[in-house]
Amino acid sequence: MTGAIDEDLYRRAVELLRPGDISLEGAVVHTDYGPDEESMVHQATIEVGDVVAEHAGKGDTWVYSGNDDSRFGLNQHQGLTIADDEFVWECQQLLREGSFDVVLYWETTGDHEAVLADIRDAGYDTVGITEDGFEGQA
Repeated sequence: MTGAIDEDLYRRAVELLRPGDISLEGAVVHTDYGPDEESMVHQATIEVGDVVAEHAGKGDTWVYSGNDDSRFGLNQHQGLTIADDEFVWECQQLLREGSFDVVLYWETTGDHEAVLADIRDAGYDTVGITEDGFEGQA
């Protein structure tokens, strides 16, 4: 059962998907990593981003980070294609109640459940989000 704080995060994540120029879906990935484990959060972000990229079928990607550009927030990252810097995914790493949650979204693939299943198979506690809401929403 999700708590009120998590439900607020999920609702806010859903709002990030609306209204967009392209149809988006995503996930909130909960971690146990605290502020002293930012390298682990970064590794989790890359692993989850790789899962999304594989499903997107756009080829190899690289990570563009907020610390590289003043137009981005710190702890905001994008997965871009190596060939032409095309958008594959974007995320924010949020420190909440002592551990990081990663809010990740990507262009709708039509295979949302499979993406979520593969993220979970990689060992991550994940809640799916779409423009219509979040998993487990009453």
